[in-house]
Amino acid sequence: MARQRRRFVVSSHRMGQTKRRAESRGLFLWVGAWVLVAGCIRGPVPPPARPALLAGISGDYPPFSDWKQERPSGFSVALVEAFAADQGLDPSWVRFQWSGLVTDLSAGKFDLADGGITVRPERSVAGRYTVPVLRNGAVLLLRRPVWAPPAPQVSPLTVEAALAEVRALDRPELRVAVNRGGHLERVARSLFRHAQIQTIPDNAVRETLAAGEADAALSNTVEAPRWAEGLAGIELLGPLTRDVVAVYVRPDREELAAQLDAWLMAQEASGALGTLRARYLGPGAGERTALPLPALLAAMAERLALMPLVAAAKQRAGQPVEDTSQEARVRASFRADVAQAARAAGVAPPPDEALDAFCQAQIDAAKLVQQHTPPASEARAYSLETELRPAVARISAKMAALVVRLPPGLEQSAVQEQARDWLGASGLEAPAVERLARTLAALSPRPEAARP
Repeated sequence: MARQRRRFVVSSHRMGQTKRRAESRGLFLWVGAWVLVAGCIRGPVPPPARPALLAGISGDYPPFSDWKQERPSGFSVALVEAFAADQGLDPSWVRFQWSGLVTDLSAGKFDLADGGITVRPERSVAGRYTVPVLRNGAVLLLRRPVWAPPAPQVSPLTVEAALAEVRALDRPELRVAVNRGGHLERVARSLFRHAQIQTIPDNAVRETLAAGEADAALSNTVEAPRWAEGLAGIELLGPLTRDVVAVYVRPDREELAAQLDAWLMAQEASGALGTLRARYLGPGAGERTALPLPALLAAMAERLALMPLVAAAKQRAGQPVEDTSQEARVRASFRADVAQAARAAGVAPPPDEALDAFCQAQIDAAKLVQQHTPPASEARAYSLETELRPAVARISAKMAALVVRLPPGLEQSAVQEQARDWLGASGLEAPAVERLARTLAALSPRPEAARP
C-alpha cells in the first residue's frame, strides 16, 4: 500500500512536470507568435541612423550655393552631398553670413563650411582647409563713367594691365559695390584706396549695379560672366587676383578633413570633380587643383600667407624672427608627420635629408616674408603660441600627407613653373621660389627602372 502511494506521488510529480513543460512551451509559442505579429504590424526594422554631418552654407553665392524653398543648391552643395553619400554620412545644412563665418565655425555651429570659400590667413588661424577645390580670381564689372579714360583696345588684358586700369579708375567719384564681410570686400579695400566702397548685405551686388546705384561691382571669374548677362554697357576687368577655394573644416575635426582630402583627390583623379565643375561652374573652372602637387603648392602658399601675422605677433612680444630651437622642432615634427602618413599609405617616406632640405627651404622663405613685414598694424592681434603655431602645424600635417602622395619622377622644371604660379602672391623673389621647387621635386619617388 505504501509502495502504491509512493508510485502515485512520483507519477503525480511527473505529470505535474509534464504539465508545466507543456504550459511553458505553450507560453513560449504564444509569446513568439505575438512578437511575430507585432513585428508584422510595425514593419521591417529600420537601418541604423547614419552619422550626422553639419555643413555650413551661405546660400547667397550662386553658382556655388543658392537657397530657395528651404533647400540649398549649387556646386558646393552637390560636392558635400556626394562626399556624404560616399562616406555614409547624413548631411544637414546650416546657413551662415559671410561676416560671421569664422565665429560660427569656432562656435561649432557646423563641422565644415563650403560655398566658394576663399583661403585667407585669418581663416586658416581658426580652421583647417582641405586641398583646393578650384582657383578663381577677382573681376571688376565696370560701367565706365564719362570721366574715366577710354577702354583699352587689347583683350584679354594681362593681370598687370588690368591692375593698371584699376589704378586709373581709383578716384573718389567711383562707386564700387561688393559683398559685405566676404573675401572680395578685403580685395576691394586693397585695390581701391580712394573710391567709394559700398558693402552690400546678402550678396545683392548685381542688383545694386543693375539699378545704377554703383558704377562697378567686384565679383570673380566664375560669377562675373553670369552677372554681366542682361546688363548693357558692362566691361569685365580681370582677373585681378589668383584665389584658392577649398572646403573649410573645424580644427578639431582633423579626421574629417583628412577624409575630405583623400576623397577630393580621388574624385579629381577619376574626373568626377572636373565633371561637377563643368556642370555647375562652366569652362572657366576647369583647372585640376585637387592633385598632390598643386595641393602641396597651395598648402605652401597658405603657410607663407600666415607669416605676416607671425611677424606681427613676434614684434609685439619683442621676439626675433629667427628661432633656431623652434626650427629644429619644426623639422623633427615634419619628419614624424611624414613617417606617420607614409605608414598609413603603405609607402616608403622620402629620405630624412630630402625632408630636412624641403622643410628648411620653407623655414627660410617664411623668415624672408617675416623680415619684410612692416611694424605690426593689424587690428586683430593673434597669439603666437595658442593660435598661429597650431595653425602652421595643421598646414604642415596636411603637407606631410601630400608629400607621400607625390607622383614619381617629377621634373624640376615643371615643378618650378607651377611653383611660380602658385607662390606668385607670396612676395618671394625668384631664387627663394626656385629653391622651394627644387627641394619639393627631390621628394618625388624615383620612377621604376624600365623593364627589358
